[in-house]
Amino acid sequence: MAAVYHELRRLAAAYMRRERPGQTLQATALVHEAYLRLAGAGKPWTDRNHFLGIAARSMRQILVERARARGAQKRWAGLERVSLTDALANATADDAMLPALDEALSRLEQVDAEQARIIELRYFAGLGIDETAAALGMSPATLKRRWALARAWLFRELSGTS
Repeated sequence: MAAVYHELRRLAAAYMRRERPGQTLQATALVHEAYLRLAGAGKPWTDRNHFLGIAARSMRQILVERARARGAQKRWAGLERVSLTDALANATADDAMLPALDEALSRLEQVDAEQARIIELRYFAGLGIDETAAALGMSPATLKRRWALARAWLFRELSGTS
C-alpha cells in the first residue's frame, strides 16, 4: 500500500475533479475509504497494476454510492421511478451521470468483460495505453482498437441511440 499510496491519491484527486462542485468528500478520504474496503476484502493482488485496478473500482463504487444517496435525497427517497434513458435525457446535474455510467459499465461487463475492464483501467484508474495493455496482456495496438470499440458502445448506451 505504501508503494502505491501517492498513485492512489493522484487517482482520487482526478476523480474529485470530475465530481460536482461543492463535493464534501476529499481525495484523501476517498483513498482511505477505498483502502478500508480493500483491507477488509483480503483478496491477493498479483501486481501493482492489478491492485490499482481493484482500487479504482472500489473508488468508483464509493462515488457511485454517494451520488445515488444524494439523488435519493433529491427525489424523495426514490419514490419516482424512471428509465435510464429518461433519466439521462432529463439529467442536468453531474450526480445523475455517475450512476448511469456505472449501470452501463455493469451491462458492458455482462456483454464483454474485457472491454469493461479497459474502460475501468483507462478512465477510472487513469492508466495510459501502454500501462493498460501491459495489465491486460495485449499489444498497445490491440488495446487502442478495443478501447475505441468500448467507448463507442458506452456512448451509444449513455446517449440512448441504437
